Amino acid sequence: MAGDDAKLIDHADVAKAMIGIAERSQRIVTDFMARQANEQAPINADPLNITGAFMEMTSKLMSDPAKLIEANINLCQNYMSLWQNTTKRIMGESTEPVTRPDAADRRFKDEMWEENEIFDFIKQSYLLSARWVLGVVNNVEGLDDHTAKKVDFYARQFVDAMAPTNFALTNPEVLRATVESRGENLLKGLNNLLDDLERGKGNLAIKMTDYDAFKVGENIAVTPGKVVFQNDLIQLIQYTPTTEQTFDKPLLIVPPWINKFYILDLRPKNSLIKWAVDQGHTVFVISWVNPDESLADKGFVNYMNEGTLAALDAIEKATGAKQVNTISYCLGGTLTVCTLAYLAATGQADRIASSTLMTTMTDFREPGELGVFIDEEQLTSLEAKMAQTGYLDGRNMATTFNMMRANDLIWSFVVNNYLLGKDPFPFDLLYWNSDSTRMPAAMHSYYLRKMYQENKLIEPGGIELEGVKIDISTIKTPIYVLSTREDHIAPWTSTYSVVHRVSGPVKFVLSASGHIAGVVNPPAANKYCYWVNAKKPKNPEVWLNGATEEAGSWWTDWQKWVEKFAGAKVAARQPGSGKLKAIEDAPGSFVRIRAV
Repeated sequence: MAGDDAKLIDHADVAKAMIGIAERSQRIVTDFMARQANEQAPINADPLNITGAFMEMTSKLMSDPAKLIEANINLCQNYMSLWQNTTKRIMGESTEPVTRPDAADRRFKDEMWEENEIFDFIKQSYLLSARWVLGVVNNVEGLDDHTAKKVDFYARQFVDAMAPTNFALTNPEVLRATVESRGENLLKGLNNLLDDLERGKGNLAIKMTDYDAFKVGENIAVTPGKVVFQNDLIQLIQYTPTTEQTFDKPLLIVPPWINKFYILDLRPKNSLIKWAVDQGHTVFVISWVNPDESLADKGFVNYMNEGTLAALDAIEKATGAKQVNTISYCLGGTLTVCTLAYLAATGQADRIASSTLMTTMTDFREPGELGVFIDEEQLTSLEAKMAQTGYLDGRNMATTFNMMRANDLIWSFVVNNYLLGKDPFPFDLLYWNSDSTRMPAAMHSYYLRKMYQENKLIEPGGIELEGVKIDISTIKTPIYVLSTREDHIAPWTSTYSVVHRVSGPVKFVLSASGHIAGVVNPPAANKYCYWVNAKKPKNPEVWLNGATEEAGSWWTDWQKWVEKFAGAKVAARQPGSGKLKAIEDAPGSFVRIRAV
């Protein structure tokens, strides 16, 4: 056995590895501190203003101690029951748990959390404490709505971080791996941690997938086409037709600039772009640039002029078509709504025959968890940060979105990468999620303030573009609104508002699942479902109660709807065959620019 142990543990190799780790750690810390010293503005220790929110919550809580005392008594009683049950289990008796994790909670999937009395006790004690914390902060009276949501959000961040699964000594799967590998998992995990710190230049950039497994244009974003137009902000891609004839009116897809467009073209089997091409549409897609400091002054109006309007002009030159149908995603939809209102105000409403809005906010009164990050203190801090570089680093936005699903997008990788010492699996969706984009300072500040903070888009004349005060109630263009029931970025009950904000005909459709899976849901997958209801009551929940559930993908329903506005069939148009010549192959060069 001693000989086997010597083979398993080479102390010289371990010492060499630890020296290398120490050297890397020192270099990372030194480089990080040097960058901080070069910052133009002092570091704000609390840019999210969390301290103020929790101090206010504590003040309100202590003003009514009876509730806290009652919560503490209930917690003590539950702990007593847990102690008794654990003792009985150790003595060989079977007992019912005091508390159970939610069915969707995958943190406690290892069988030892159920079978072993000690780990079962750790699990249940954590669940009891976590629910006590959340119950206390959620029952505090007297907080304004924004502060209450902020306290709840960061309390959930805290209890998620404190889960026993996130610590080596209280995670049975990690302990088992450590014994079996003689600690090699922890050494590998430490190297993974240093790799992530080096890649993030001192900030933790958690690796979520195998970045070498994917290459844009080779195994993702592979639908054939050509870039036929570009300016400072966009490349316009025209895709190669797969049918002999296409609809007369082209289809323009306007993705969000906060992410790269190829979420709609990950793989041929789930590509909305390829599917639309196969249905006979002449498909154009805007590929937004990943901006640097040279584009700091590009504002929201530039994104309309050099984005949607420039694309409309280019499509007319490329095809001769004076009308298009549009399909827009998330922030791209908000921009499209602004464009529709601008065109209506300037007598050009007929340039867009129909518009499809996917998970699009126009009324920001209830923006979901993103609203936690919008207040004057946070915006001021963010603007000061952007003023130094000219843009918002893509990692900032990525962190914000990851925090909304922290257990799935942060802590699961902490356990897998750092505690178990494993490499993450190749996953195209997570590769796209990690391929972040920057935000120009002027545009991002305007968007956050005018839309999220001030909610000006729903006010007639609240938004002014090119000297024109726009009013979305003047929009008469037929609109297909697609929302997703589990959307944590654009809550469907908020996106429903547009049904009663515009003047034209609107079809509202609700897809199952969330912000991405509910949209990227090809018919061949035969997954999820969607709801339809021709009536449009003011209350979205009333709409859902009266809706009919349809099996399968909403894509086929949309195709039947958009065909009414797509025009007659014409000979298929090849990219570069019109007045606009091909510049380069799809997916173009803009999408290949990485933020880190």
